Amino acid sequence: MKQNKINSDNKLLMICMTAMFAALICVATMVIQIPSPLGGYVNFGDCFILVAAWVLGPVYGFAAGGIGSALADALTGYAHYIPGTFVIKGLIAVMAALIVHAFIKRAEKFKLAGYAVGGAVSEIWMIAGYYLYAAVFLGKGFAGAWLSVGGNAVQGVFGAIVGVALIQVIVRTKILRKFGGYAA
Repeated sequence: MKQNKINSDNKLLMICMTAMFAALICVATMVIQIPSPLGGYVNFGDCFILVAAWVLGPVYGFAAGGIGSALADALTGYAHYIPGTFVIKGLIAVMAALIVHAFIKRAEKFKLAGYAVGGAVSEIWMIAGYYLYAAVFLGKGFAGAWLSVGGNAVQGVFGAIVGVALIQVIVRTKILRKFGGYAA
């Protein structure tokens, strides 16, 4: 009976942390938006998606990243991006979490490299994902969708750098030992 209590407490904690990260991602996406002349905007949401992935793992990270980012699109007038954003941003978290976990499995000393590679690979996915979404689902065609790659690349580089820096600070505070972060 006690084991069931521990598992349900952990699930409740993970659900609460997922909701907190989704809200943080939404606000970080909405508060500072740098409009791109080619459509869309550069924001701080991706760095918190990466942190959520490394703290929560791939499943809860997907939920936090997808829901938080899609909610930001809904609240800022980019409703046509909601389905794509949900999947693209959710998969950023899945990739980042799985990659850093694979690095840590090899050796704890590779954790920083795992964060860097996970951040880079997942942000490259974000650029490719939005390119394909704009080309196929928004009807911009492959040539027209190419215009968004530059702005998304800037957002991806910024998100990866800030995300890796943030998780390093969080890890050093040792706060995650209280509940056992996924890869932090």
